[in-house]
Formats: sequence, structure tokens, C-alpha cells
Amino acid sequence: MHERTVRAKISSGIVEGFTRDGAHRWRSIPYAKPPVGRLRLRAPEPAEPWPGVRYCHGFGYCAPQQRRYTLVGLGKHQPMSEDCLTLNVVAPEKRDDADGPLPVMFFVHGGGYILGSSATPIYDGAALARRGCVFVSVNYRLGMLGCVELSSLSTQEHPIDDNLFLRDLVLALRWVRDNIAVFGGDPDNVTIFGESAGAHAVTTLLAVPDAAGLFARVISESPASGMVSSAESAARIAGQLAELISPDGGSAAAALMSARPAELGRALEAQIMRGQTDIPGAFPVGPTFGTDYLPIDPVTAMAEGLAQQVPLIVGNNADEGRLFTRFLQLLPTNEPMIEKLFARTDPEERRRIVEAYPDYPSSAACVRLGGDFAFASATWQIAEAHSRHAPTYVYRYDYAPRTLHWAGLGATHAMELLAVFDTYHTTYGAALTAVGDRASARRVSRDVQRRWREFTRTGNPGPGWPAYNTDERAVFVFDRRPRVEYDPRSVRRQAWEGFTLAGS
Repeated sequence: MHERTVRAKISSGIVEGFTRDGAHRWRSIPYAKPPVGRLRLRAPEPAEPWPGVRYCHGFGYCAPQQRRYTLVGLGKHQPMSEDCLTLNVVAPEKRDDADGPLPVMFFVHGGGYILGSSATPIYDGAALARRGCVFVSVNYRLGMLGCVELSSLSTQEHPIDDNLFLRDLVLALRWVRDNIAVFGGDPDNVTIFGESAGAHAVTTLLAVPDAAGLFARVISESPASGMVSSAESAARIAGQLAELISPDGGSAAAALMSARPAELGRALEAQIMRGQTDIPGAFPVGPTFGTDYLPIDPVTAMAEGLAQQVPLIVGNNADEGRLFTRFLQLLPTNEPMIEKLFARTDPEERRRIVEAYPDYPSSAACVRLGGDFAFASATWQIAEAHSRHAPTYVYRYDYAPRTLHWAGLGATHAMELLAVFDTYHTTYGAALTAVGDRASARRVSRDVQRRWREFTRTGNPGPGWPAYNTDERAVFVFDRRPRVEYDPRSVRRQAWEGFTLAGS
């Protein structure tokens, strides 16, 4: 495969990447100093300049996590390190300078705030770049080192900042503002988008004062529910984690600073398991409001007009819960877990929600309920709140090739990524569509990409997709036959109104 090198001069020095398949790529450009030593658990600081040329041909480290989640190829794992605050840039090789700078698409990966990497092959971004954007994907600190709120354990000797991963993402967005023009991107036209925890992160950034003005639009694909905690709840969880990492009652902050990442990971896993036993669906990871960095709950901020009032696409997939019956079995997708979920809620609230799934407790109804709890309810909440003050477009992704239906997955969690990143044009995608679905899969992919691209340029996803409002609740459905439905699944939507997880 023919490749050639390409260089760019950014604020911290010269970076060398490579050109292949019509796209320039630079990988693992540092946007922050390594958050190690005294910088562990502190707000990130901008990267130090370097002399000479920095080679950005390959991916560096991903954030510390369980090794099984770091697979990036057949038998190939990405190395892990706390020195993970890097980003990747993909730009089209050919473009017409007369058209001016290109829209920027800034992608935040998912993984429940405990796993994931921007190096995951599906997130390559070249297909999006070739269609007319500069694509940026970013790493951020995960788990105990970035997504667990530990600032209540801070001491004068070992200070700990709040909402570290949000601070990472904001610093990366500042890097984009300062440098993306070098790569042909428009710093005044940045769309932040993400999936799952990444979708949750990008909607949370709407309510982060420090992020104001750093992006112009947001796309949130299957944002997760139940992952925002109050400062009080976070402090309680931090206290429980302190007992795990410092069982002798010594300084928890000192123990956090000296512990190996794997030790912190084991403590978090124990805390997650303890939480699942107690309240399924309650996670000790994610953003915390009522802190210096995130003053107000993000959905409350949207509803009250206190969040950034930029155009938003938000949606989820038709069969979200099915993935979690096979992998990462942390969601309440069976009767015992669902009843445990409702054990501390008002019995009337439980009755209202369960009645929205008429064949409960059948297996199919449990999976639908678990998927709505974890993802659809967040879409509904965000759409209702944000649409009061800013253009909001809601979708449901229903498409799945027959192979996925036969596998019992359907249009489950993360399946829209196959369309967004044009996977159906790859060898893997060809295997998924080998039984006659190739044309439909590629047609749906083109529709998703065309609408995402139009949205990044204009703030509107194109004709035939009306904005969401609380009178009509228009939802664009991506499927073999794309269509608009008005307030679909309305009984289920209304059943979840006002539901909050006990103890959050």
C-alpha cells in the first residue's frame, strides 16, 4: 500500500503523519502534559513544546483499563499508560481551497467511562474526512484516574481536581481551536460527537462553563442514563473507595497518588460489582455536578436555558438492550435485576414503568425495559430539555442486516457506528451483509453520513427531518425505508418521565 509522509507545524512543534487512501493522518499528538507524578488527579496542563519533528505515524498509549478491552486487531492489544492524553487528526488529501476551511468533527469514544480508545479501528475517520471534514478523535482519562469523582478526598499535600475527564476534553477542544486551521479545519465550526459514554460526555459539555464557545454543534449517539451524580453522592462513593484503597485508615489521597493503575482498576471493579448488587444500573463513574467545574446537572441546565444553546442531534437504537445480554452484563435486562432496580423507588413509579411493557416479565420485555432505562430515557430527557431553547433533532436507528437479526442482536447498542464510520464498505462490513443486505446497508450509511455532514455545515440535518418540539415530537427513523414518526413509543417515553435512580 503506497504511503507518503506529511508534516504540519502546530503550536507545540512539527508533527509528521502519513497519507493513505486519500486521507492525511496524524496519530497520538499530545495535547497535554502526561498526567503523572504530581499531575496525577489534577487538571490537565497544555503539552510542552518539543524540538525537531515528532513522528505521529502510530498510536501510542490508551488510558489504563482492563487489558481485554484494549484489543485493536487479531491478537493485538494497545499498550496502556497514564501518558495517554493524545488526539488524532484525519484530513482529506484533496480539497478545494476555494471552499474555505472545512467543518471539524471531534469524536469522543464510548466505553462506560471505564474502557475504550481512540485507536479502535472502527473510529478511523477517513471516510468522514474524505466526504469533507477534518476528523479529530481524542483520548481522555478513564476510571479511577479520570472519571470517578475523588475531589472530596483532596488534601493540601495531595490536591485532587473534580471532573478530570471533562477537563481533558475541554483542553483537547482548546487544542483544536488553536491548531486545527493548520490541517484545513475551521476552528469556528466544530461539531462534537460521541457514542454511549462519549455521547453522554458531549451533552454534558453543553453545561460546562469552561467549554463555552469551543464547539458549534453536538451529535449524541445513544447517551447513557444514570451516569451523572451529585457532589454528595460522589463523596459517599469516594469514601467507600477510600476504604478499598486505604484499608488501614491512612490518607486516601496519598494512597491514590502512590497506587498502581491496576490496583485502582481492581478497586473500581469491586465498587461497580458492589453497586450492581445493591442498585443495578448505578455506576460510580461519570460527571459530577455541584462542583467547581460542573455547577448544575446538565439536563437541568438545558431545561432552564443555562446550557450552550447550539443545534443538537440526539438519538438511540431500536434494540439497545440486546448487546448487554451477551457482553458487559451490567444493565437490568432480566426480572431479578429489574426488581432490584425498583426496590427503592416509589411502588407507583414501578407500576407505571412496568405497565408500559405489557408482556413483562417476559425476556423480550425485560430487554426492552433495560434498554430504555439505560439509553432511550436519556434521549427523551435531553430532547425534551434542549428543544425548549435550541434546535434539536431526534433519531432512532432501526437498521440491522439479517446476520445481526439472526444473531439475536438486531439494531442494538453501537450498531449505528457501522453506518457513521462507513464500515459497510470494508471487508468486515461485507461479511455482515453477505446475505443480500449490501445495497441496503450502504444506502443507510450514505444517508447517515450525508445528514451528519449537512448538520456539521449548517446545523440542520437536511430535508425531511423536522426539528423536535414537545407538540409533535418528530423522530427520524433510519431504516431500509427511512421515515419520520411522531412521538413513537410514547407510552414508554411517558412512563420514564421524572424517574431518577435511587441513591444517585
